[in-house]
Amino acid sequence: MEFIDTHTHLSDPAFKGEEDAAVHRALEAGVHKMLLADIDSSERQAMHELAARHPGVLYRMAGLYPGSVKENWQEEVDSVYGTACAPDIVAIGEIGLDYHWSTEFKTQQQDALKAQLELAASLNLPVNIHLRDATDDFFKVLDSCRGLGLRGNLHAFSGSKEVAARIRRYGDWYVGIGGVLTFKNAGIARDIADIPMEMILLETDSPYLAPTPLRGTRNESANIPLIAAKLAEIKGISLEEAAEVTTGNAKILFARIND
Repeated sequence: MEFIDTHTHLSDPAFKGEEDAAVHRALEAGVHKMLLADIDSSERQAMHELAARHPGVLYRMAGLYPGSVKENWQEEVDSVYGTACAPDIVAIGEIGLDYHWSTEFKTQQQDALKAQLELAASLNLPVNIHLRDATDDFFKVLDSCRGLGLRGNLHAFSGSKEVAARIRRYGDWYVGIGGVLTFKNAGIARDIADIPMEMILLETDSPYLAPTPLRGTRNESANIPLIAAKLAEIKGISLEEAAEVTTGNAKILFARIND
């Protein structure tokens, strides 16, 4: 079986000094490819160096995370522009809107998101979306970009089947399912039954959101099979089928990982 972790933060300080070991554990677990989500300029060089050590295994995104949007957001977005043209960039992400902790930079988040959606379209790259407590505004921004042919995924998806159906109407869009699927009483564990397999990607968002029975520990890509097993259980399919379909979906959306 072959798995793909479509969203990990392996260059996060939580992995400092253990990055290569984490990659090897993932490979041993059958996770053959891992996509490194960008947050801002502070980690970008470390992410570049890490990906360079593991060609064909680690792949970079470029993006400004909504939680990193501050007064200097335009400068940060300009930095994304400078990185995104590199041939090894597979997506613009993680980008999006997050009003959970603060709405101080709400307007700037929307402006940064629109600019990066336009960048993705100009480079024919998919987008990796972080969305929290801002669903209506996200779709307003997306509506303002109609006609750009955008495609992407809602990462760490914990929304409803209705939101999944809504994003699918915008074209080639997917949802990233992670460790929350295994949590007791998680809403996504109910809604996932009504989300078609052809929309589902697997991810860890490591070092965050480790799946049960590892909840509370540092998450890593090697845990993807635990998430896949829960998905297979809910869907009533084999683990092999869950791996095959989600891996195929990832290869369709993130086309550059096939090069």
